[in-house]
Amino acid sequence: MILVDTSFLIDYFRKQEPALFFVKKYRKEHLAINTVIAMELYQGARNKAELTKIQSELAGIYMLPINDSIADLALQLSQKYALSHHIGLSDTFIAATALIYDLELKTLNLKDFHFIPSLRVSNSFD
Repeated sequence: MILVDTSFLIDYFRKQEPALFFVKKYRKEHLAINTVIAMELYQGARNKAELTKIQSELAGIYMLPINDSIADLALQLSQKYALSHHIGLSDTFIAATALIYDLELKTLNLKDFHFIPSLRVSNSFD
């Protein structure tokens, strides 16, 4: 299973060829998001039609809940990297989810995660 972040999914929703190929290759049932990623996508909707489309596109992608272990690790990541790397709230939860579930994180924003040593992160659509 691969954790895909908001930036990857936005490219998929915009029908960008590399993102479409990636989802076709790995299939939705082998992709995961967490509740924070879903919330970021929902907040980006400009109207009810877009929100409905996002909800429909997320169907079939595994939803990982934010549990106590993820919340605790997100807090640790925030304490460690907030000042030195300006890690954002959402990114701490996304990184913690990937680490707790031992998943590779696919993101188009490597700069937000590259400094976390044990995190497997890639911006490749391979």
